[in-house]
Amino acid sequence: MAAEYEHPYPSPELAAAHPFVPLDFEHRSSAEIAARAGAFADEMDRRRSVRMFTDTPVDKAVIAAAVRAASTAPSGAHKQPWTFVATQAPAVKRAIRNAAEEEERVNYLGNRMNDEWQHALAPLGTDHHKEFLEIAPWIVVLFEQRYELRPEGERGKNYYVKESCGIAAGIFVTAIHTMGLATLPHTPSPMAFLTRVLGRLDNERPFVMFPVGYPLDGVLVPDIKRKPLSDVLVVVDEPCA
Repeated sequence: MAAEYEHPYPSPELAAAHPFVPLDFEHRSSAEIAARAGAFADEMDRRRSVRMFTDTPVDKAVIAAAVRAASTAPSGAHKQPWTFVATQAPAVKRAIRNAAEEEERVNYLGNRMNDEWQHALAPLGTDHHKEFLEIAPWIVVLFEQRYELRPEGERGKNYYVKESCGIAAGIFVTAIHTMGLATLPHTPSPMAFLTRVLGRLDNERPFVMFPVGYPLDGVLVPDIKRKPLSDVLVVVDEPCA
């Protein structure tokens, strides 16, 4: 039985004023949906952050496809407030590594990270050495656009910037994994050096950095478990108030 809406979307007035097109959607059976859901969850459960990459080249078209996928993310008022900046240039990667290690050296050895934070990171064994930033064939940095730069030079407001960029980052990670590569969401704090090294605009701020490539053969990852579904999913059947 088709649902009936008292206030359908778009309204005739809205459809007359702005372009709309039919949704491109493939209806599947409940059984197929369940099978695809389980297969996708299992595939993503194999995803791990990698800190040891090979220097095996990755075609630029692959990186472009991952960014194109990430750019399908929903965003506030469809402003798409992000810029993905990619580099495979050795000199640029070296500059990024040097600057990142300097910041991380202060974080880990200069007490910028408190004891609780360092204790939480201890099982992962991370430190200020970031060789992977130079060895991985690509570094991709997602910049959030704090405001819009209009052609006439005026500023325009962007909406839900961090939420929008967070979703885009998640899709980027998913795309990289499903195409058969590895990455690591890396956020050396502070990250202002990325604006300088990559020559970005004043309206942009580094959000997250991704080294991308093939994992080193035999690479080890921490033996950690994800929270069970019962800890992260709550189904509410009745109003609570």
